[in-house]
Order: sequence, then structure tokens, then C-alpha cells
Amino acid sequence: MKTEKKGPSGRPRGFDTGEALERAMLVFWEHGYEGASLGRLTSAMGISATSMYAAFGNKEELFRKALERYAEGPSAYLDEALEEPTALGVATAILSGAVRTTTAPSRPQGCMGIQGALAAGESAQRARELLIGWRNCGYERVRERFERAVEEGDLAPGTDAALLARFVTTLAHGIAVQAASGVCGDELQAMVEAALRRWPPL
Repeated sequence: MKTEKKGPSGRPRGFDTGEALERAMLVFWEHGYEGASLGRLTSAMGISATSMYAAFGNKEELFRKALERYAEGPSAYLDEALEEPTALGVATAILSGAVRTTTAPSRPQGCMGIQGALAAGESAQRARELLIGWRNCGYERVRERFERAVEEGDLAPGTDAALLARFVTTLAHGIAVQAASGVCGDELQAMVEAALRRWPPL
């Protein structure tokens, strides 16, 4: 395991917390909450367990901060998608963003927010709850955007914005699962185009 270099006083030198958190995010993304052992995390972060606890709190808190970083970084396509001028543009940007993020060759395949703690045990209950909340928040934001599209006349009166949001977010989650199983980006993008060929599909 990597250890921190010591300064003249024998105390650990400072480290880049942003870089350390980025590395922790990648470990959680690739291995899930339970698979990200303390040794694996501190080795990837290049710091001691003592420094990790001092800087980030316990493992649950580190996971929460890593998920926030994921939302602000790799998963930031959702924020951009919600700014699209039409509901179809929103759906297209969300699903295409999911394909890009979950199949990028330089990063773990799949989605940290989908697979992070789906099959974890009782010790990961808090992490599961955190991810459920994260996914529900994403759904609610899409639903609100589609409700606005109905109000603005972009979607037909009577369109079930909640069901349409569930359709899009479920597709995005499915893309993540397929990507983690090795399905390539081109195939997933073709699926997105087929799914949106008739819009709205409800």
C-alpha cells in the first residue's frame, strides 16, 4: 500500500484532496461500495487510513462525497440535458450522455449511481439508501422538466410527465447495466435512437 511521504517533522505532508477524492470515486465506481475495501481505497488515494479518516470521515462519508463528485463530473450531463429547449432534446441528451459516461474507455464501465450498492449486504445499507435518494432526485428533476414542457406546449396536453420521466430514467439506468456487461457504445446509442424514434412514446 502506498504511504504518504513524511516532512521534516515526521508528520505526513499535505495531499491534494480533490485528486484523492477523484481516485476514491473511481474505486467505488469500479468495485462498488463493499468491494472498495479500506486498503484498496487508501492505496488508490495514496494516503494512510488515518489521513483518509481525518480528511473525509468514515467510509460512508467518503462514499457520499465521491458520489457528489460523480454527480458534478461524469454525471453532469444531466444538468446540461435539462437545459435543452425541448423535451425531446432533454431525453436525447440524457440517454446519449448515459451512453458516453458508462462506456468511456478511460473510466470504469457502467454507472456508479446504479451499481454502487445494488447487491451489497447490511453493512452497505446507508450507501444503498444514499444511491436510492440520488436516483430518485434525478427522476424528480426530469419529471419537473417534462411538466414544464407540458405547460409550455412542447408536450401535448394530458401527457403523463411522471410516466415519461420514468421511461427516460429507466432507459438510462438500463444503459448503465448493459454497459457494465460489456455492450459497446455504438450499440447502446443505436438503441437510444430506436427508443426515441417515436416521441413521446406513451
